[in-house]
Amino acid sequence: MQLAALSSGLQRRLLLLLLIPLCLLAFVNTWFDYRSADTAALQQDRQLLKLVPLLADSVVASGKTPADPPVMLTVPALQEFLKDRAGVSAFCIASLTGQVLLGEAWLSREPPTTREPEFSSEEEGGVTYRIVSQRVQTVAGELVVRLADGSDPRQQWVQGVLLKVVLPNLVLMVVAVFVVSWAVRRALGPLLTLKEAVEHRSPRDLSAIDVQASPEEVRPLVLSLNRLFELVNAQAESQRRFVADAAHQLRTPLAGLQAQAEAWAQAVNNPDAAVAWQEKYEANRALAPANSAQIAINIGANQINHLRDATRRTSQLANQLLALSRADARSLDAQPLQRVDMKELCETLLEVHLEAALAKGIDLGLDVQAVHVSGHEWLLRELLGNLLDNALKYTPEGGTVTLRCARTVDDNTPFLEVEDDGPGVPVAERQRVLERFYRMPGSASEGHGLGLAIADEIARVHRSQLIVSSGAGGRGARFTLIFPV
Repeated sequence: MQLAALSSGLQRRLLLLLLIPLCLLAFVNTWFDYRSADTAALQQDRQLLKLVPLLADSVVASGKTPADPPVMLTVPALQEFLKDRAGVSAFCIASLTGQVLLGEAWLSREPPTTREPEFSSEEEGGVTYRIVSQRVQTVAGELVVRLADGSDPRQQWVQGVLLKVVLPNLVLMVVAVFVVSWAVRRALGPLLTLKEAVEHRSPRDLSAIDVQASPEEVRPLVLSLNRLFELVNAQAESQRRFVADAAHQLRTPLAGLQAQAEAWAQAVNNPDAAVAWQEKYEANRALAPANSAQIAINIGANQINHLRDATRRTSQLANQLLALSRADARSLDAQPLQRVDMKELCETLLEVHLEAALAKGIDLGLDVQAVHVSGHEWLLRELLGNLLDNALKYTPEGGTVTLRCARTVDDNTPFLEVEDDGPGVPVAERQRVLERFYRMPGSASEGHGLGLAIADEIARVHRSQLIVSSGAGGRGARFTLIFPV
């Protein structure tokens, strides 16, 4: 529908862009034609003015009586003028009283009051004449001579403009309407074909459109559509992968929860089976069997502890999955950045993880400078929390973990860093540990392989990269995030 409206809009635009210049050209042409007609009329007036003395000179003698007309002998130039304009030219010689002595009677009128020539226009027999009148001195005395010319270009201008200018341009514009409409429909054919192809696509079909099959003018639009399809496809693929990974990872802790709950239910609903299980368990440990009440208490306490641990792991996994989904770089591009005080953020995270560090006898240190960066504070807090959790989890008792934020010496670039003296990350594994749900072979501590993946995703949101390297003296691991300037 939108492309059809676009097609109609383009047709209207092209018609206007073509017809408006044509109208302007017709107007300009008409104006020039009028100017040329006016120039020709001035030339005609000059010609009539030159012929007036010749008309006066054509009077060679007066009449025998005052009432008789004078004798006239037309000079060649005047005779040629009247011959060339036969039917559209006339003359008369009149007395000062207005009586026509020679020539056309319809030219009779009041004589001029001065000797200056006077011009006028008059219609006679369907022809508009340009008339010059002047009082002149002839051999027959002072007379009034009038010369009329009906070929005045200004009088023929309307008919000439209609036939030579307006009508051809009108025909041209009408033809242009049909030609442009046909041409636009043909030219927009590939665009309409593209519209049909996009309209009839399946919602799951995000494959690229063939660029070479489109006209050159439409290729930028096709390239933009292909980029959009690629982004949507990547986002959809990321969501599908996330859902699949989440379902796979949640299956194991949920199965453990179900097993613990069923074992507890069996102990409560079948005490004899619980007693047999406890006797067998204590016999293997060479312990004296306890009474049924104590057995039930032991089984209940054991199952509750397992349920608590399984629930904690499941809750942690759910929170990590939610953080991973919220840290998707594609969904955060449009959110505004904030000014984040990294020193204050590090001090806050140190207080949060200090108790866990003391429980393992780990020296959790802080090495910070006053640094401010542009970013998302809640995401940076999540990144630091995951890096510290990871460091405290893998650092042995009595080890050292250092939280650091400062600026580089070389180019004064702000960075964030967590360093430990634990087992470290082999060079071959440093890129893989940033993948989702990946855990290094032989990892002793429990985890889901999401902490570093979340930190890496947050780093990409901040146009950076999480760098994994060795700690001081080649011991342990160091995770560094360098912020862009």
